[in-house]
Amino acid sequence: MMILDALSWFLLVGGAVLCVIGGLGLLRLPDVYTRAHAAGINDTLGAWAILLGLMLQAGLGLVTIKLAMIGLFIALVGPVSSHALLKAAYAHDVRARASEEEDPHVD
Repeated sequence: MMILDALSWFLLVGGAVLCVIGGLGLLRLPDVYTRAHAAGINDTLGAWAILLGLMLQAGLGLVTIKLAMIGLFIALVGPVSSHALLKAAYAHDVRARASEEEDPHVD
């Protein structure tokens, strides 16, 4: 039982750290394409880790099934929404920034 609690807390804390790293990626990365990549990868993986930690805490039952359904929804909707966002950015000619020398606003 103690090992199960330790594993679930490891997943919960690890998922929270991944979500924070994804949020920092949104603030620090230079263009929309790299920002969407950071948010899509880290937040999906972080959400899955949190959900798995919650499933371990809940045990077998209806709550675990509901958490699994939420995880399935995140796994299906996350990549599709990232793809739609980036496809719209590409259709509106949003350019990826090649280097910092090209941007005159960088200090």
